[in-house]
Amino acid sequence: MCGIIGYIGDKKAVSIVLEGLKKLEYRGYDSAGIACLIDEKIKIIKCKGKIKNLETLVDEQLNSSTIAIGHTRWATHGKPSDENAHPHCSGGIVLVHNGIIENYAELKRELKKDGYKFISETDTEVIVHLIRKYRDKLPFEEAVRKAVSKLKGSYALVIMDEREPDRLIGVRMESPLVIGILNGEKFIASDIPAFLSYCNRVIFLDDGEIASLKKSEVRIYNFQGKEKKKNPVTINWTASMAEKGGFKHFMLKEIYEQPRALADTIRGRILPDGSRVVFKEWGLKEEEMEKFKKIYLVACGTSYHACLIGKYMIENIAKIPVEVDIASEFRYRNIPFQEDSLFIAISQSGETADTLAALRFAKKYGIKTLAICNVLGSTASREADAVFYTHSGPEIGVASTKAFTCQISALYILTLAFAQLKGTLQKDLFHKFIKDLLHLPTLAEEVLKLDDKIQILAKEVYRKPNFLYLGRGPAYPVALEGALKLKEISYIHAEGYAAGEMKHGPIALVEEGFPVVFVVSSDQYLEKTISNMEEIKARDGLIITVSDSKDEKLNRISDRFIYVEGINSYLNTILFTIPLQLLAYYVALLRGCDVDQPRNLAKSVTVE
Repeated sequence: MCGIIGYIGDKKAVSIVLEGLKKLEYRGYDSAGIACLIDEKIKIIKCKGKIKNLETLVDEQLNSSTIAIGHTRWATHGKPSDENAHPHCSGGIVLVHNGIIENYAELKRELKKDGYKFISETDTEVIVHLIRKYRDKLPFEEAVRKAVSKLKGSYALVIMDEREPDRLIGVRMESPLVIGILNGEKFIASDIPAFLSYCNRVIFLDDGEIASLKKSEVRIYNFQGKEKKKNPVTINWTASMAEKGGFKHFMLKEIYEQPRALADTIRGRILPDGSRVVFKEWGLKEEEMEKFKKIYLVACGTSYHACLIGKYMIENIAKIPVEVDIASEFRYRNIPFQEDSLFIAISQSGETADTLAALRFAKKYGIKTLAICNVLGSTASREADAVFYTHSGPEIGVASTKAFTCQISALYILTLAFAQLKGTLQKDLFHKFIKDLLHLPTLAEEVLKLDDKIQILAKEVYRKPNFLYLGRGPAYPVALEGALKLKEISYIHAEGYAAGEMKHGPIALVEEGFPVVFVVSSDQYLEKTISNMEEIKARDGLIITVSDSKDEKLNRISDRFIYVEGINSYLNTILFTIPLQLLAYYVALLRGCDVDQPRNLAKSVTVE
């Protein structure tokens, strides 16, 4: 839930780390800090608030250092404060930490008995005192190994010792950590954008691994001290892909990147003549896919909404029963797993703690697993039996946009692969569905032309305190996602419901001027949705409709109508989502909210 970065080389380490922290601020932004070595002595600056507050404290003297570590925090243990900000130091040892130490209270009691003084409320301070305790008798690396053997929980650590000014040590256990490789320089961080402007050759650490970084070498070994050989991989993202590119916010940039991102998700997955889906790269064998009799779709937040849409696709097109669950609930159920089942975990980062736990739970019972994620080398991609990379590029805005629509397109491609193998679609319809998919990025470009119209709508409704979003069929999860986007970034209370549930409670909220957003596809649900709209109209609600239908009655009953050129009920979910993302963005902007870093949220939820 926090961002960490370390650097060792010949350049100005503090400036590099500070720059890296700005790229990681999406991971946490309630406090920040940097530690460096000046004349082989630790110097720490840290403060409550965002990186810009920390930047004012950096003086020229610090820029003489060539080794530094930094941290941007999202609080888990201890409120945001100067004292609770990282880095934490003890007896010449200083470190930064992402994750949660589950047994910190027990360790803290033991350390207090040994005379160690605590000045923060964090679980992290336990780690640095523990390393110091062992460092008094053991070499640096051995002290770190001894200390982490006592820890329970999730953690990524980057550690400095003033007695070894030419070394950084990184440790990973269930929290992401990646190393950047340059001749004479090394980086280590929670995420690639932190150092991508300097290098694109990286090594991903796995759980239970420790890395020792010097200017000219990287050594990796496990918690038992056994060295491991790992080759760097080259990341094909450009540094500009992780920048705002002229847009006011990352979120708006990422909304506008969706046509390109969708094209990248589709690219290489369909034969050039559009006749078949290519799925060998995923790691699933044809004979396996033919045998699957049930699919579990599991995720959190926005990705969970993608799962709900996937259920409609897979059951209707591929004729395979699908069970959808929230990851944080899945592993606590006593599930009678069906033989020949496939478990699909969906996570933008591939590091979502609850989703990873659910994946491991399924693997424990021998269920075949597939990860749909965006980040090359992420934990989910490594631990799953198979992986479908969405290739949507880095998503910096905390509220997910392009990652969500690319997840839907990935599920659509997966569905067509199953239909292809199982023969559940007539040939003509199968080819139409593929043709629709190939046309999708172009239609997404067209939807973005609604921007001006949606800005006008936002000005009409941004002062409203409550919203209701309604849809039927595949449009229902889009309503859920539209409501989530609005509440995430504008702090307006918004609820999404299946339109058929409206009379079972939510209609009690409707009064004159109450905004109700209907997501309507020109499919079998159209007439029933219009009936629901009539009921809102009778109570003087403000009806805002997003639809591909040209039904005259639908247009007449709507107070505000946003027409989207549609394609089919399943891919319409992507096209309908884009206007709702824009509406949430412009409402938040008018309300003066921090769009990219909404309060209380972090981009990657890496603790349970």
